[in-house]
Amino acid sequence: MEARANASTENIEIKNIIKEFFNSDTHKNEKELMDHVLSITKTNSLKEISDVIHEEARRLTNSEFCYVAFVDPENKDSVGISFSHMTGECDMYEEMGEARFKVRKDGTYGGLLGYSLDTGESFYVRDIASHPAAHGLPKGHIPVEQFLSVPVIYKDEILGQIVLGNPEVDYNEDHLKIADKIAYFYSFILKEML
Repeated sequence: MEARANASTENIEIKNIIKEFFNSDTHKNEKELMDHVLSITKTNSLKEISDVIHEEARRLTNSEFCYVAFVDPENKDSVGISFSHMTGECDMYEEMGEARFKVRKDGTYGGLLGYSLDTGESFYVRDIASHPAAHGLPKGHIPVEQFLSVPVIYKDEILGQIVLGNPEVDYNEDHLKIADKIAYFYSFILKEML
């Protein structure tokens, strides 16, 4: 019971730091942000922090689904560490602790999911089939009506991505700005923990 109480307290600490970051008019300077990051990375796992990033990204964008991933520094695979369950395989991925998408031999990830990793660009699309990188959903995948993806970049290095889907209202530039700000914060976490 005590471990659960500690985890809950730590999640509140992470949420408070994220809220403080989001309520500031501008990004904190990097030194101040790193101080906050160091305080939460000392007492929380990457999974715990990513779960809070997942929850807050969904909440702040009013999205039904979210996928939070890092790029494996050893082999460059995209590793989903916190994600909404959208296929039958997601339960298995959850047990494994990750949903790993292999980087292709040409160094790209491909598809709509890999587009922000391949280009380094943040984007949203309201009609998924209209995007040139879209190639359909796997059989049994929950339908995705709208899609938003931002790369997690630290000093020109792509360290991960945050993907959102099916918002309560149509995605727009405000949603993209929110997701980019979350990704900026998360970049410091990934830089410190990978």
